[in-house]
Amino acid sequence: MLPANVANLISKTGKDWVDSTYDFFARSPTFSSLRNLISDDDEADPESPPHHHDFATRDGAARRTREGADLRGTLDAVHCRTCSCRSSSPGLSVSSIAVPPMRRELDATKNELARSRSAVANLEERCKLLEKTLRETREMVRARDLEVERLKRGSVERSSGELRRSQDQNGDTTATHTVEVGIETAEEERRRREESVQTRSSSSARSSSSAEEDRAQLRSLEPFLTKIDRWSGAQVIQAVHDLNSEILQFAASATELGVFDKRLPPAKTVQATQDTTARLGPVMARVLSTRDHTQDPILVQLGLQGCISVCIARAMSTFCLGYQAKSNAILAQIYSRMALTEPQPTSSRWRALTHRQIHAIHPDLEEYAVRDLADTIFRWSSDIFVISGCPNPGANAGNGSRDALRARFGAQVMRIAKAVLKLTQVTREDIMSTSFEVVAVEHTETFHPKIMHDAFEDYASSRGAILCTTDLGLRCLTRKNVGEGLIEKRMLLRPKVVLESVADVLDPKS
Repeated sequence: MLPANVANLISKTGKDWVDSTYDFFARSPTFSSLRNLISDDDEADPESPPHHHDFATRDGAARRTREGADLRGTLDAVHCRTCSCRSSSPGLSVSSIAVPPMRRELDATKNELARSRSAVANLEERCKLLEKTLRETREMVRARDLEVERLKRGSVERSSGELRRSQDQNGDTTATHTVEVGIETAEEERRRREESVQTRSSSSARSSSSAEEDRAQLRSLEPFLTKIDRWSGAQVIQAVHDLNSEILQFAASATELGVFDKRLPPAKTVQATQDTTARLGPVMARVLSTRDHTQDPILVQLGLQGCISVCIARAMSTFCLGYQAKSNAILAQIYSRMALTEPQPTSSRWRALTHRQIHAIHPDLEEYAVRDLADTIFRWSSDIFVISGCPNPGANAGNGSRDALRARFGAQVMRIAKAVLKLTQVTREDIMSTSFEVVAVEHTETFHPKIMHDAFEDYASSRGAILCTTDLGLRCLTRKNVGEGLIEKRMLLRPKVVLESVADVLDPKS
């Protein structure tokens, strides 16, 4: 048996716990709904014993005891009902009920995101289009500003000339008014051009169709309105190297097949000697005509390389290869003047446009130029063989050395002529930022190691006059300062020359 004070303490503690538990569940709405649910079930089940929940009419300990029993029964009933519901419908859950609305919302969000990305891509494309149009328009405005400045300077110069003439004749101030009118006219013209360019720029920015038309127009004028080069300097240098290789192969092959004999009649060599002297100089002509080439015809090969190099360089110095000599001289003079007075893009565009239109007017000019250059190479080469003591090199064609050369080396020389024509077209039409010149050293010039290269400098000291050019060179000319008109000259590929010191290599005893 427990002591009386311990029993009272346990009784009081249990009473307090039951009271607090009852108050908590009595205030809870969940317990009220569960109690109603059990009451409904009890009413539906006639066999179940009736429950009386009039807790207010009973006293203390008995009431709390019954309510505690009822509370445990209610909790057990709810637990049983919950288990039965879960067992009867295992696939039913909150997540399964809420999934379809969330999935539809996710699909809608994805569609909206895809539309937003498409709109952003379209805006980026349009932004790039507008930026490109703006750059092109700025280039056009810059080019036209230069043109307006040139017209303005020309107008002022003409007006100043009229002023001086008027003052000399009449002594009045009428010409001063003419100068002012000329300046105002130039200013008005420039203002109108700027307004038209701004109008076209704004309209192209507003309308994509207008931008497409402007770009199409610029593409059609691209060869003459931009400084973009279709060929680089390295490609042009490589083309000159290839041309030098073709010349060397022809000279070596023709010399190898030649049979040299110094017992030729002097009458046959007079005209050939005079022509060779005019082309290569008297020193080279004397060396070829006086030396014995039966044992070592290396000088004949060098002479062939020299005459072909000079022939090609002179042909490419003309404005249009194969065109009329008088017209070529006039066009070359105009271009030289324009290169000194106009900006580099302006003179290059004029050169390219004029050269292309000449070939458009004369569609057979290319074929004629190739044929004429090949005939010139055969004629000059045959003179080299004649003065060297070989009147009929190569095969026995029957009618002189020229026909023999054409029969044996016709395809090779035609290939050289076509390469020259292609290089001429590239330097005239496809390069806008500068001007290229193929260089061959004339016999009247003095050897300079910075702009020339001695072909035999590794075997003897460079001295004496220039005999001939064996390999062509390449020079670049660009106008830098618009106001002063200075031309920058750069030797990209030095031409190879043969000097009189070659005799020390070929004949050390002499």
